[in-house]
Parts: sequence; structure tokens; C-alpha cells
Amino acid sequence: MKQSVSPILIKAVIPSNNGAAIFLKESKKTFVIYVDKDNGEAMQMALEGEVHERPLTHQLIHNMVKGMGAEVERVVINDLERSTYYARIILSMKNEVARKIVELDARPSDAIVLAVLCGKPLYASQTVIDKAEDMNEIYEKIINLKSEF
Repeated sequence: MKQSVSPILIKAVIPSNNGAAIFLKESKKTFVIYVDKDNGEAMQMALEGEVHERPLTHQLIHNMVKGMGAEVERVVINDLERSTYYARIILSMKNEVARKIVELDARPSDAIVLAVLCGKPLYASQTVIDKAEDMNEIYEKIINLKSEF
């Protein structure tokens, strides 16, 4: 059975004591995925279009996918269980004969950075949208506090 999905956008990457909070916006809800410091920095670099002089892990994966003639199609945050988010990276590869679609299990933090690097869309399943806590009010409070300083 296919899950219905909705497009999501990265609203903000906000550093925290233990890493970063990635605020993701769906049409009706904002939810947050907490990531470690390295993934938070990689996310910020990808969003700002910064390129490290040597490829970091996410850039290496991006280069490998391209080098094999494959393409990231999209990333889906597909499940939320016991405060842990799950994601799928959907890749495609085609030749003269056929087109092959592959879905890979991934940590959302890695999958989101890869989608940003590839300029590909992000989606959340209806399951995630239903289970995730709406953090829009918290997000607004953080933004208001930041603007006061």
C-alpha cells in the first residue's frame, strides 16, 4: 500500500547545545528533527551553497551517486516511532533499455542534506504528519527571541 505524502520545506536550522534543530514545514504543521552538530553544520553549508575544499561525507555520497549515473529523485520522511524519524532516499538510474528505481533506508539528517545538495524535493508521509508534534508556536518564539538580540 502506498502512503500519501506531502511536500515539506526546510524552515530553519537552529543550533542547539547538542547539535541542531531542523524545522520542517508542511502546509498545516511545522515539525522538528534534532540532529548532531556535524549534520547540523553540513545542512547549513548545503543550504548556503558552501563547498568545502575537500568533499565531506554528504558531498562524497552525492558525487558517488552522480558518478554511477544515478540520480536522487526525492527524499521522504516516512515514519516516526518512539521519537525517531525514518527516511527513504529514492534514486533512479536509466539506460537505453530500462529505468530502475531504488529506495534506500536512511537517517533523515543524511537524507535531507543529500536532497539539498542535489536540489531535490523533500516529502513527509501522512503517518509522520499525523504523529509529529506541531512546533510552529515554538519556532515563532525562537525567532522572536533571536530578533530581540
